[in-house]
Amino acid sequence: MLGLSGELIALIAVAGVGGWVLTTWMRIKNGYPLENSWGKALHPKHDPAALERVKLLTQENAELRAEIGSMKDRLANVERIVTDGGYHLSQEIGKLQADSGATIADLSRDTQQERAS
Repeated sequence: MLGLSGELIALIAVAGVGGWVLTTWMRIKNGYPLENSWGKALHPKHDPAALERVKLLTQENAELRAEIGSMKDRLANVERIVTDGGYHLSQEIGKLQADSGATIADLSRDTQQERAS
């Protein structure tokens, strides 16, 4: 006899929890506000100041996304320049000039003197 009453209590508890879940799901689905155990709404109130903050944050977010996009473009250009063969060549020329102590102006002046002679 005790086993039957235990099963009945468990069945009632499961039905109660299932009904509560179903009711809450239907409220959420249909846009009704949820309430706590004292009947107060759980959703935030529509505050004009909060809506203005959300609007400003959304605008700032859009600006930051645009800035990140332009930075990605710039980074892609820098990567293209660095991986270009001409960049490495100019680095090697600069290294050779630094080792010999000659500058571009000196080299161009020597070239012009050779052409004049």
